[in-house]
Amino acid sequence: MSEPDPSATPVTPAPLFGTAVVAGVGLIGGSVAMGLRQRFLAQRVIGMDASMDVLREAEALGLVDEVRPTAGEWLRGADLVILAAPMRALIPLANELAPFLNPAALVSDVGSVKGGIAAEMERLGVRNFVAGHPMAGSERGGVTHANAALLENAVWVLTPTDQTPLTALSRARTLVEGLGAAPVVMPPDAHDALVATVSHLPYLASLALTHMVARDERLSLLAAGGFRDLTRVASGDPRMSRDMVVENKTALREALRRFRYQLDRLEADLEEPEELLAAAHEGKRTRDSLPVVRRSLLPQKYDLVVAVPDKPNQIGVVTQTLGAAGVNIKDIEVLAIREEGGALRLGLESADAVVQATGILRGAGFEVRGRG
Repeated sequence: MSEPDPSATPVTPAPLFGTAVVAGVGLIGGSVAMGLRQRFLAQRVIGMDASMDVLREAEALGLVDEVRPTAGEWLRGADLVILAAPMRALIPLANELAPFLNPAALVSDVGSVKGGIAAEMERLGVRNFVAGHPMAGSERGGVTHANAALLENAVWVLTPTDQTPLTALSRARTLVEGLGAAPVVMPPDAHDALVATVSHLPYLASLALTHMVARDERLSLLAAGGFRDLTRVASGDPRMSRDMVVENKTALREALRRFRYQLDRLEADLEEPEELLAAAHEGKRTRDSLPVVRRSLLPQKYDLVVAVPDKPNQIGVVTQTLGAAGVNIKDIEVLAIREEGGALRLGLESADAVVQATGILRGAGFEVRGRG
């Protein structure tokens, strides 16, 4: 094993971006900012938000390197800008930022409806814009609950238009993959139609069911686990959810029409038990075939991300250094390998182990960033 040199300057992988700006530092924006820093994807991350309380919290949590309450000339130094405001604020935010954007910067967003923002960015002349939607979230909102792990293994839809440069789309794909998500590319209108069915329609269905319970107190006595699971999305932020479905109302109306048709068919099948049984079998097959994303079911992670030079046996150096000190590594993942070096994610047993390992590895000359 080659011995690390404690006096050596820590080697970090070359970042994909110099300065990244996350405009809107809530749950998703904060998670993106955390991922950019943890995975060494940006040299510097600036958080922008109208709320100074949110910015102070993001800074205290180590999600960002710097904070800004408003747009300005400082934005010209950014080569990545992510718009992460709620749906109703997304287009006003785009108009606020557009005059100050570096024309070469990659610009994207995380909104759940793509047609409107894609058209607005085209109108504003933001050439390197690639609309995006990470299919991730949590019932617990706000920057306090931001977590880069929220994006890991998530489907992240990218919706270029005919005007989107291929180089911008390629950079956006690399960014998404760097954050640990899986990019899927489709046109904005196709995305909005699909999301209307799998996300926005279930929200309205949940509202309808909960309203039925609210209007008959006897129902609440019987509305147990299955009902709660079925109506979970009704627990989301009411204002944000309202804005989301209203923004996609055209596609949602079509999804509602098809949903009513399915309900009518099932109602008719009440008189045809064999048809209803066939429908039940089809429903079971479809439900059982859906992929299971277990992020929300995982126990809390205690992770370190370690930057390593691009030379042989660096994984061995890291693991043996920690092993010699009695630190047990539960999981290890190679996050990035670039010419100047790479990064490893180490899963440890506890927050105390994170603190211990951080000290050991920094003492051995490695740059380390943690989540615990």
